[in-house]
Amino acid sequence: MLRIENVSFSYEKASVLEDIDLRIQRGEHVALIGESGCGKSTLLKIIYGLMDLEQGQIFWEDEPVLGPAYNLVPGAPFMKYLSQDFDLMPFTSVSENISEYLSVFYPKELKERTQELLEMIQLTDFADTKVKKLSGGQQQRVALARVLAQKPEILLLDEPFSHIDNFLKNGLRRNIFKYLRENGITCIVATHDYQDVLPFTDRAVVLKDKTVLAKGKPLDLYKNPKSLYIASLFGEANNISIDVLKSYANTKRKIIVYAHEFRVSENSGIPVNVKEAYPMGAYYLIQGDTEEGEALFFHAPQEIQKGKQVFLNVSLETINQRLQQPPSP
Repeated sequence: MLRIENVSFSYEKASVLEDIDLRIQRGEHVALIGESGCGKSTLLKIIYGLMDLEQGQIFWEDEPVLGPAYNLVPGAPFMKYLSQDFDLMPFTSVSENISEYLSVFYPKELKERTQELLEMIQLTDFADTKVKKLSGGQQQRVALARVLAQKPEILLLDEPFSHIDNFLKNGLRRNIFKYLRENGITCIVATHDYQDVLPFTDRAVVLKDKTVLAKGKPLDLYKNPKSLYIASLFGEANNISIDVLKSYANTKRKIIVYAHEFRVSENSGIPVNVKEAYPMGAYYLIQGDTEEGEALFFHAPQEIQKGKQVFLNVSLETINQRLQQPPSP
């Protein structure tokens, strides 16, 4: 188990994290999510031992994780950390980067392991190419293979797929997270992309205002968000009063409604005037203003012309589900 106990950290006088307390089981996959600057990357660096704690302690099982004040070479040996700057050797080949930390005393195993990782990241044809000649996305894939080479007990990933194009990203995600599962590797991933979170992680930890705002199973956080902030990490969302959704309701309590949960009607529901229509491929994201001037975002299967009035509805099932949650701020 990884134990993060009452951890606080500041850059000079600017507080970044306060009283972070988490328990992560061996083999568990956990996502750190939140807006830019909320402390996701900082927390990963602290867990890895790259920075000294002001307050609190971190343990892997019973072994303390200590910072550079205690270790000449920062970073615990049972852990690997993939930062956003990759930390590759630019003037050596892809294969040499991947095999850097593998033992040369077992050349057959080294070759087989390197080949396995090249296939995983789909760079077999670039095995002998110098890293400096690769694109940013290719370099990120090499960095992923490099941290996996020694099969660490804990893997810390900071935006691991951010430079990789969508053509490869989805397949690579499936390969990497499947590999981690099969090998029992504990994984903590800091990400802005909910597609890294919902299909692949056991738990999500939401960071905001220097602390943990919420934590739980990703689908639970998605289906029952406690605030617009949490919902917005998973998609376009609205915070809307019940009496606007249902005119007969005698309450101004607000609930979260995702854009895809609205249904468009020509004659009944919340009247909105269309302001913008954004093509998203399989649907359009529409911005409409209510009669009170409140902007609502919703999905439509076809483009709706600017200025047209339409009506929006939300199912009673969705409303009742959200009403079971504490009122959203």
